[in-house]
Amino acid sequence: MAGGVLVASTNGRQYEGKVTMFVLVTCLVAAMGGLLFGYDLGITGGVTSMEPFLVKFFPGVYKQMKDESGHESQYCKFDNELLTLFTSSLYLAALIASFFASTTTRMLGRKASMFTGGLFFLIGALLNGFAVNIEMLIIGRLLLGFGVGYCNQSVPVYLSEMAPAKIRGALNMGFQMMITIGILGANIINYFTSNLESGWRISLGIGAVPAILLCIGSFFLGDTPNSMIERGQKEGAKKMLQKIRGIDNVDEEFQDLIDASEEAKKVEHPWKNITQLRYRPQLTFCSLIPFFQQLTSINVIMFYAPVLFKTLGFGNNASLMSAVITGGVNVLATFVSIFTVDKFGRKILFLEGGVQMFICQIIVGSMIAIKFGVRVEGSFTHIEANLLLFFICLYVSAFAWSWGPLGWLVPSEICSLEVRSAGQATNVAVNMLFTFFIAQVFLTMLCHLKFGLFFFFAGFVLIMTIFIVMFFPETNNVPIEEMNKVWKSHWFWTKFVPDVVVDQDHKAVA
Repeated sequence: MAGGVLVASTNGRQYEGKVTMFVLVTCLVAAMGGLLFGYDLGITGGVTSMEPFLVKFFPGVYKQMKDESGHESQYCKFDNELLTLFTSSLYLAALIASFFASTTTRMLGRKASMFTGGLFFLIGALLNGFAVNIEMLIIGRLLLGFGVGYCNQSVPVYLSEMAPAKIRGALNMGFQMMITIGILGANIINYFTSNLESGWRISLGIGAVPAILLCIGSFFLGDTPNSMIERGQKEGAKKMLQKIRGIDNVDEEFQDLIDASEEAKKVEHPWKNITQLRYRPQLTFCSLIPFFQQLTSINVIMFYAPVLFKTLGFGNNASLMSAVITGGVNVLATFVSIFTVDKFGRKILFLEGGVQMFICQIIVGSMIAIKFGVRVEGSFTHIEANLLLFFICLYVSAFAWSWGPLGWLVPSEICSLEVRSAGQATNVAVNMLFTFFIAQVFLTMLCHLKFGLFFFFAGFVLIMTIFIVMFFPETNNVPIEEMNKVWKSHWFWTKFVPDVVVDQDHKAVA
């Protein structure tokens, strides 16, 4: 079934088109790239809290965890550099891979990058599942990171280019939806494998399943018209545009894409180009949005959730079940963003989510401070534990309908074609760099800052919310190639963006 919709063009005109079933299915398959990232986020914390896994690979952590002498603060039970390296090494690899993925995406197409990412993740998951020593475990993690880097670079761009402008937000958020489904699936698997002697092998090895689905699915995907034109396949690009729009007359929109591609070809060095003043808004948001996204602390909540709940006195099964609950809230809340992002816009979701996250982090930090102090002496009652879990779920839901999906959507939709690959690679690289950094230092920060860690992240949430108020213009329903008009009308960014004059053939001339 296809519904009629006006598809915005790159020069402000409107074209008749349809939201075709082909587009919906294609975007659903492509969004499966998010399953890889989500599954790893969810699986890691559960595995690192499983005793057989710790005994085999991190006996020092296991001994520290079982130490009842009282010499070690409960906050510091899991503070181990090798353990955090196991978690964070993936994101360092993803950071490196994102730069190679940028070139692959531009020269070979978006679907080629998705297939490559799936293949890397498949090999990495199998190595982790069959690991017999720490070296094999780390190498597997690095390959998983290459897979995540390739998918996170190519999938958001693919979705933004395939989707009509009117529903671009909702379809692009399919990527975030798949991330949350991956997290929830991983939490559920951890819960059922935690009591098995080799349960950790099952948890890590099942990561091969979403990788296989993506590899197979990518064979059946068509590449985007933008990518095909970029690589000189104009005839195939026009047929693809007709297919995804559901109509034969796409001449005007097709010409717009050709014009944009011709302008992009004049740029010999996209990495150098994106540093020019005229692209300062794009570079700023492609850098600061992923930076701020990680400073919400959401990923440490997700991949250290079982460890965090265990630290706060939850039993092993209770900590894993709490992670399942937060994962479920994450999925449900993402649906809110899908149905509201194109109706209410990006900015209002950023702001509401920021205020809600700030309040929840202050409350959670205060509850832990009042109950535990600095040495975790005492424990939560059943009612108090449920109340703590409630506020953590409120925090997760706020992220899931704001900074979570928008952190991938906004950078993918604000860059014109000539800097799109460089912009998205910057987004992924910054995201992975600070995911690596936070993952590497979180357990140490928990050990030293204790409950103050929640106040630390709350401070960054306040800063990023003010940043959105001051500097982010609404990008809802704006065609990708018309974003310069948005920057030009903004009180701050107007001084960086040159005036654009439209000639009689409707071509933009700076």
